[in-house]
Amino acid sequence: MLQGKKIILGITGSIAAYKAAYLTRALIKKGAEVQVVMTPAGKEFITPVTLSALTGKPVISEFFSANDGTWHSHVDLGTWADLLLIAPATASTIGKMANGIADNMLVTTYLSAKAPVFVAPAMDLDMYAHPTTQQNLDKLRSYGNYIIEPTIGELASHLEGKGRMEEPDRIVERIEAFFSFGQSLQGRKIVVTAGPTYEKIDPVRFIGNYSSGKMGFALAKVCAERGADVVLISGPVALATPHASIRRIDVESADEMYNAAVTEYSDADAAICCAAVSDYAPMEYSETKLKRSDASLSIALKPNKDIAAALGKMKSPNQCLAGFALETDHEADNAVAKMSRKNFDFIVLNSLQDAGAGFRCDTNKVTIWRRNGESVKYPVKSKEEVASDIVDTLVSCFK
Repeated sequence: MLQGKKIILGITGSIAAYKAAYLTRALIKKGAEVQVVMTPAGKEFITPVTLSALTGKPVISEFFSANDGTWHSHVDLGTWADLLLIAPATASTIGKMANGIADNMLVTTYLSAKAPVFVAPAMDLDMYAHPTTQQNLDKLRSYGNYIIEPTIGELASHLEGKGRMEEPDRIVERIEAFFSFGQSLQGRKIVVTAGPTYEKIDPVRFIGNYSSGKMGFALAKVCAERGADVVLISGPVALATPHASIRRIDVESADEMYNAAVTEYSDADAAICCAAVSDYAPMEYSETKLKRSDASLSIALKPNKDIAAALGKMKSPNQCLAGFALETDHEADNAVAKMSRKNFDFIVLNSLQDAGAGFRCDTNKVTIWRRNGESVKYPVKSKEEVASDIVDTLVSCFK
């Protein structure tokens, strides 16, 4: 998939820059044409001579060549490339990209790029976890950039944690997958529900659950990356919209999510029901805060409308519908029964018994069941990788 692709490889001042030589070689072996653009700090970790020997092209670092004063046009670079990959990307470069600080050739090229942009962070675990870094990464995601999550392992500080740049072979796999599946949902309208719902008891209390919305947001992002027109219907979460082309509808209650989902699914090609919708809501809402007393308190509950079942009844032969089952026991039986009951084309099962799965995790472990009885069990992966597996299944529904 990389044969003849023009790729700009941006290298920044991280110890992980040594991996750039392996990454460059792997891209070239796949048939790509690679142009390296380095920050001044990047040259402290790996020499331009090494990279120039691998690519057969002079490495670009400054706006002007020190030898003959040749101007390196960031605009021409931005239009030349089929893809811009920044690996490794330091916290400093990520911050500059997120906030438009164009003080070096690489960031200027990024701001001029017409092609898709992939960013592979590499830094110490505390730098990666810092709120400013995470906010900057969220900004880049909202601009439509693709973040290749760092891995967990021993870092240059000799600490153990998340911050290691992904291995070159895995990065190349991600890029190949992008060119292979990049437009597989072009022209499709996909509805994704995500997050929890809150059912009000009084002005300060509600019935809810632990859903963070991370899985649904990852699904919306992957669908958008593959060319879909995505409508993300989200309950109350603390997440930024992960892609610039996503249309987001924020709701709070199950009733609000029901109305939005039914409306949007009517002309959609598919829906993925990933939200953790409250099954019940208080029978009565108190306009004033309920006061504490020594007496016991009972709250009568009424069932909420079943969003997935309603969409299943609406579903036409040309539409696809997928859902989730989070189980604690008899997982497979419960998931398959739910798939049939809701009229899903496939269902994604995860269990609270599995480490690294369920609410609030950055990872998930799923099994996908299809109507024909086939199932595929996946290992623990990042939620974005899980989303790619799920969207692969969704794409197959249209074939």
